[in-house]
Order: sequence, then C-alpha cells, then structure tokens
Amino acid sequence: MSAEVNALYQQACSAEYQNNIPDAIEKLKQAISLEGNDSLLYTKLAGIYSEIGEYEKALQAYSRAIELKPDDAFIYISVGSIYETQGKYNDALKAYNKAMEIFPEYKYNYLNIANVQYQMHDYKEAVKIYNKFLEIYPQHWDARENIAACYLALNLPEKAVQEYTKLYNKNSSKIKDLANYGIALVKIGEYAKGAEILEKAIENDSDNTSCHVSLALAYQELGNNDLALEQYNIVFQQLPNLHSIRLDYANLLAEMGKNSEAVEQYKIYISNYPSDIRAYKNSAIVYKRMKNLDMAIESYEKALAIKSTDLEIKKDLASCYHSKKNYIQALKLYDEILQAEPDDIDTKTNKAIALHALDRYEEAIVLYEQVLAVKADNTVKANLVKAIVSEGFVFLHTNNYSKAAEYFQKAVAKDTANDYAYYGLAKAYRGLEMNDKAGEMYEKAIALNPDETLYSNEYGEFIAALYNQNNDVSVVNDDELPEISLTDDGQMVKSNSETLAKNKDLILLGDENYRKKDYETALKNYQNALDINPNDEVTLLKMGNIYKLKNDNLKASELYKRAIVVNPDYTDGWFNLGLVYANDNNIAEAKKSFNKVIAVDPQYAYAYYALAIAAETENDKTEALKNYKLFLQYNKDAANVSQVQDKIRSLEK
Repeated sequence: MSAEVNALYQQACSAEYQNNIPDAIEKLKQAISLEGNDSLLYTKLAGIYSEIGEYEKALQAYSRAIELKPDDAFIYISVGSIYETQGKYNDALKAYNKAMEIFPEYKYNYLNIANVQYQMHDYKEAVKIYNKFLEIYPQHWDARENIAACYLALNLPEKAVQEYTKLYNKNSSKIKDLANYGIALVKIGEYAKGAEILEKAIENDSDNTSCHVSLALAYQELGNNDLALEQYNIVFQQLPNLHSIRLDYANLLAEMGKNSEAVEQYKIYISNYPSDIRAYKNSAIVYKRMKNLDMAIESYEKALAIKSTDLEIKKDLASCYHSKKNYIQALKLYDEILQAEPDDIDTKTNKAIALHALDRYEEAIVLYEQVLAVKADNTVKANLVKAIVSEGFVFLHTNNYSKAAEYFQKAVAKDTANDYAYYGLAKAYRGLEMNDKAGEMYEKAIALNPDETLYSNEYGEFIAALYNQNNDVSVVNDDELPEISLTDDGQMVKSNSETLAKNKDLILLGDENYRKKDYETALKNYQNALDINPNDEVTLLKMGNIYKLKNDNLKASELYKRAIVVNPDYTDGWFNLGLVYANDNNIAEAKKSFNKVIAVDPQYAYAYYALAIAAETENDKTEALKNYKLFLQYNKDAANVSQVQDKIRSLEK
C-alpha cells in the first residue's frame, strides 16, 4: 500500500470512527481508484456497507476482496454473517464452512455454523456443532441456551432441562429463554417447577401462547383445575383454532364434572383428528357417566373400528352392552376377549352373569365354577348357587323330578343356608313321591326362612294331602260298578272293565319306570296303554315329555299334537308343544301355542311366563313386562316368583 493510499485509508478509518460514513466510503473509493488490488480496502469498505445495512454493496466488496485474497477465512465469516442477517441460511452455511475449511484452527467459527443450523431447524446437526464449540468455550451462555432449545426441539426435554437448569442456577435473571425452560420442565413431569418458570415467562411475554398451553397442562397435572381452565381460556382467546389441545381441555372439563362441555370439546377435537382413538375412549367414559349408554357404545364402536384388537375397548364396550341388558352383544365381545385372554377372570365372571340373565343356566354354571376354581368370591358363589337352583326349577317345571332333585342337592351342598334350594328339593321329592324326604326339606326351608309363608302354606297342603291319602275310604259309586252284558245264549259276561283296569295298570307301570329314568320301558308301557285307549291325551303328553327329555323335538311335537287333536282344549298339550317350538327357536309358533293356552285358561300362569321369555328374545320389553306381571298375578307356585320379580325390576330400569 502506497503512502498516498495509506493516508486515504487512515482518513476513512477516522471518518468511520467519527460516524461520518459517507466521507469514510468516499475516502476508501479514492484509495481503491489509486490501488485497486489491495483486499484490505475492499474488506474495510464492505464492513462499512454492512454496518449501515447496504448488504448487497457489502457483498460486492467482499466478493472483490475474496478474488484478491481467496484464503482469508475471516472474509468468508463476514460474508456468512451478512447472509445470516438476511435469512439466507444456506448461503451463510456455505460461507462459514468455507472459512472452516481455510482456517480450521479458528474454533469460534463452530458457533457461527451451529447458529445457522439452529435457524435452519437442523437441530441434530446443530447439537453436534454446539458440543464441539462448548468443548472449547464451556461457559458460553448463548451456546448453552441454544443447545438447550435444540434438545427441546428434538424432543429430548431431559437434556434441555439439564442445560437450562445450569444457566438458571448460575444467573436466573440473565436467561432469555424462560418459556422453553418451563415447557421442558412440564414435558418431564416437573409440573410445580415448570409452573413457576412459566409464570415468570408469561410476565415477560403474555402473548406467548405456548407458555399458556404448557402452564395449563402443569396446573391440570397439579390438580389446580380452576387455574388450568383460566389458561385454556386465554389460549383459545389468542388462537381459537388451536384444536390440537382440545383433547386435554376436554379431559380437564370432564375431570371438573363439566360433562356436557367436555363432550362438545371432544366432538370438536374428533372433527379435526378423527383417527385419535383417545378422544373416542374418553368421550365414551363421559357418556357413561352421563348415563347415555347409547352414545358411549357409539364412541367405543368407533374406537374399536380404529383399533380392532384393543381388548380394553372391547371390555368397556361389553360393559355398556351388559348395562343395557343387551346380553347377546355383550356375549359376542366376551367371547372375543376370552379368545385372546382365556384366563381373564373378570370377563369370565361377566360372561357367566350374561348367560345367567339369558336363562342359559348350564353354561353360566360352568363358568362360575371355573372362576371359583381360581379365586374365592362370595358374590360369584352366590350367583352359582342361584343358577343351579334356577336350573333345578327348569327341570321341576318339566316334571323331571329326578334331575331337578340332583340340581337342588348340588345347590344345598354349596350353600346349606339356601332356603329356596330346600324348597325346590321338597317339591322334587314330592314329585318323586319320596314324601318323608319332601317333608324334611319343607321343614328345613321353613326353619331357614320362617317369614316365607309360601313354604309353610305349601307344607300344610302337603301334610293335608298325605293325611287324606292315608285315610281314604273307598266308596263305590254307580258309575264305578262293573258293566254287565249277556251272551247270545243268555249267559252274563263282563264288559271291558278288565281291559280298562289293564290300561290303568300299564300307565301306572309307565309312571314308575319314568321315575326310575327307565324311559325306554316307560315308553313301551305307555304305548301298550295307548293301544287299549288311543284317545288318552294325558298318556300322549307323558310320551311326548319323554321324547322332549331325549331332545327328540320332532317326536315330542307329534305326540303333543295328537294330544290336542284328541282334546283341542288340553292346555298342558298346547303348552308343551309351545316349549318344543321354543327349543327349535320357532318363536312365532311357540307364541301361538302359548296364546292358545291362555285362550282356554286365562289363569294358566306359566303360559304368561313363556310369552314373556319369547318377548325378551325379540327385544320386546313392553310385552315382556306385561306377561311377567300377568304371571305373578296368576301364579300359585313360588318357584319362579323371585326370579320374575328381578326380571321386572331389571326391565323397568
């Protein structure tokens, strides 16, 4: 540099120092006109242009300086700084990297590169470079704060908190990024400290929506629901369309018991995020709390459509169907759950209860016993005994006294204080003509529940019947005298009285074999009796009952039909025919038969009971209720009273 050029350079520096920028620029231009190959002049001119914001002119000057001195790393750093200021981060990064290539010993340049990568949201690479810088300058505040922000952006809040905490403990008033520090604390579950920091951040910047969101979550987790609600309200005032946080907002409203408001927020969230299964599950819980099982079911069904393998959703959905007494749907879900988790005791228990409610006692009994084999549960044990007793009464109603007695004995073995089981056993023994045992069972039932007048009244009738039977005096009426006829030669001969007696003996023999469960022999006895008197509807009914026990519904129905052909008003024939139709799931024909029974005998209680069950099968709640109440009105046998009363209460809910 010549003396004249050097003098101009010094004058330019002095003018710059005096803030006379135009004069400084003019002096440098004069110097360049005299000696245009000195890079220092262009570097100085570019620096002045950069200071006054004339970035394009500065870049032109730096470009000429690089041509003259291509290995000057600091020129590239200056160029990078201008590009960074302009937001041209790719160009800035190229310039800084070129400087690093030329002068790798200048480690401070790591900060420039890391800052640009941070601005470009290349947080992973930025962290790598910041760490290189901090190895050399570990106390650099801005680098520490920026690397903390990178960690938070990379969803590494634990590392972010470590960095922020070091800075905060060193000088809490100096930290600039209180918002991100608070947000990171909330993310790692340090809600109290997070709330404290976020409150300070909001004092400095009340418009920072992210701070309000995180503070709302912190308050929510701390149980400060009113404060959380206040923060959510601020957020939605600032950003009404920030729907991503409405799930948390809805959860808060639900927790505060604001169920209707919570439901509305779940709806808004779902409309924007229709695939988020959490919203459907949480809204279903709120609907259940509101007793709106239909909407709860709808929400669970939608959740299940998103994730069909989610067993917890299936369990919750099954619970809703169960609560609605839609046991058929509940059972389908219970079966799916048990297929995946065969040892789920709670589901087995619930399935047993559903089967019990559907009068599928045998299946319920099996499941109750499986549950009790795993764990002792007094409620399950009580349900098991009820199912066993109910099955006993089913057999009792079909006159299968031996099978009924077997079930009642099993119930008594499991619960020696069950008065209803003893009562059922008494009726079974009575049907088997085991009168001593019947009397004993009546007495046990009465002793266990002396306030139940049904037991004592029936026991009194039983004793009276026995007394009359044992003290019966035969009186021959005119219509019981043997008929006399004359042969052609005038000799007297007996009429068919002997044949009728044989018919009676065959029927009695058939009854005896029936009680012994020798059904094949009983059928032969009854058939022989029918050969004598083919129009005996009672014997036809007995044969039909045997085939019904053998699950031969076709033959049973044929015999019942023969019985009602013989006697069109034979109510027991019509009733048992209806039961066969019901067993075959021919509900329409079953109902016709039961209605025929009522048409003949309006006080035939069990026809109403059967119609009620049919109505339940068809989900006709009103018709079921009506018939159960008519059953109670006409019933003279307490066998099913308690069960029917339970059904009525259940249907009226």
